[in-house]
Amino acid sequence: MGSKHELEGKYNPKDFEERIYEDWEKNGYFKPSDDRSKEPYTIVIPPPNITGKLHMGHALDETIQDILIRYKRMEGYNVKFTTGLDEHGLKIETKAIEAGKTPQEYVDEMAKNAINLWEKLNISQHDFIRTTNQKHEEIVLKIYEKMCNNGDIYKGHYSGWYCVPCETFFTKTQLVDGKCPDCGREVNLTEEECYFFNIKKYQSKIEEFYEKNPNFLEPVFRKEEIMNNFIKPGLEDLCISRTTFSWGIKLPNDPKHVIYVWLDALTNYITSLGYLTENDSEFKSFWPADIQIIGKDIVRFHAIYWPIFLMSLGIDTPKKLYSHGFIVMKDGKMSKSKGNMIYPDVLADKFGVDAVRYFLLKLMNYGTDSEFTPETFVERYNSDLCNDLGNLLNRTIAMINKYFNGEIDNSFKEKTDYDEEIENVVKDSINNFKNDFEKIYISNSLSNLFNLITKANKYIDQTEPWILAKSEENHEKLKSVMYHLVENLRIFAIYINPFIPDTSKNILDQLGIEEQYRTLESAMYGACNSTKVIEKGIPLFQRLDVEETTNEIKEMMK
Repeated sequence: MGSKHELEGKYNPKDFEERIYEDWEKNGYFKPSDDRSKEPYTIVIPPPNITGKLHMGHALDETIQDILIRYKRMEGYNVKFTTGLDEHGLKIETKAIEAGKTPQEYVDEMAKNAINLWEKLNISQHDFIRTTNQKHEEIVLKIYEKMCNNGDIYKGHYSGWYCVPCETFFTKTQLVDGKCPDCGREVNLTEEECYFFNIKKYQSKIEEFYEKNPNFLEPVFRKEEIMNNFIKPGLEDLCISRTTFSWGIKLPNDPKHVIYVWLDALTNYITSLGYLTENDSEFKSFWPADIQIIGKDIVRFHAIYWPIFLMSLGIDTPKKLYSHGFIVMKDGKMSKSKGNMIYPDVLADKFGVDAVRYFLLKLMNYGTDSEFTPETFVERYNSDLCNDLGNLLNRTIAMINKYFNGEIDNSFKEKTDYDEEIENVVKDSINNFKNDFEKIYISNSLSNLFNLITKANKYIDQTEPWILAKSEENHEKLKSVMYHLVENLRIFAIYINPFIPDTSKNILDQLGIEEQYRTLESAMYGACNSTKVIEKGIPLFQRLDVEETTNEIKEMMK
């Protein structure tokens, strides 16, 4: 993990970001390999437009993408992972005024907070792009000009209902009880001159696109929602400029207009790769993105407007969109007003980053909302991480030191009746993991990996090494048991690395596993010939007092 940085005197974002980047650069695995002989793999994040502290939903979004990119890096791909912030728009301008700051001062502080959080959560991004970057703003204007030249933009007048938090216009019929259909907040009747993107022009093209690419948007029920609720009833042209606020990219030919946030923010995915610049090598190498991970609240923009924008530019769409649900509480969405808000950095400071990463990913339901409770967090921490995994590692190290002076190898000449069974369980579990991981069944993927731990604990009970140790004639069987336990943990640690990387390294270090046996290629039974474990195991996680810790987390939420 990189160092923490504090503000000293007047904050200079450039100086701060440069120090952060220096930390990232020290870790070579944070960088694209730039090996053009390797197949590229790209994730570009929908940059959040934040007006406050980043929450658990943001952390879930980033962590999902991080595990995908880490795994592809382990597979040998030339990976590119870009994160960032959407920093323009009315709600940013409004929040800045409320805080007594200029919009630029406000977003600089938000960027600092975001960079700190991603560093704390061990997010292995290659770049952090801000929509206030000069490069981005210059390219957006080139994109706008190109769309104009294609006949896709015209000037008109808009009258409709506007939701400031969602930065979205709605017709009266789209409102639910007179409020925003997405967030349920109040909307304002807005009338103003604006520029429109001719979405209707692409009605047949977007329909044809989904016919030819049925797996573009997942889960499938999200695609059905988009098709039945928005595309098939007929698309409406999209307002892409505003005149009622000034915080945005101004149109050179009509400076009272600023480019509307969704055209500005969505194009960040390609501006970050150098699209329409002289140095567009990254764009040529890494686009189209292999996948974009999005929250369900912004599906419409990514599933309709984003592909159409790319059609206008003559650029390939991302290969896949995946939409996840919200993290909610028993009483609904997290909110400060309800007193049920919990922040990822607070949890990470108290319980460690890997515990937070594990819980977020284990919590995740495929495409639907996931419920957070303090009780569930403590239960998962104690049962999965502390009891099942931590105790297994400590027991294994203790027995190898007791029975074999800390060294074990694969020279045993006799096996137990349970050895073939545990080998098959590992093989089947890893195959199931790969299948589920490819489908982004994240929680199932973790369950498959932890099946190795469950089986190893059962294997100890079945083989009873303390009984085998009493008889010299069972020495070889005892040796086989210890070797199988090490291999189980080694293979588990390799595959768990994208999820909880610090814990993975800790396990492999305590087992004394050499670097050559920490790769996916070596993650099979019998690959590691021998190893020497540490003299005394170090607990991976400290058991939590259930009642005390549950109450402590509840206090954090107030």
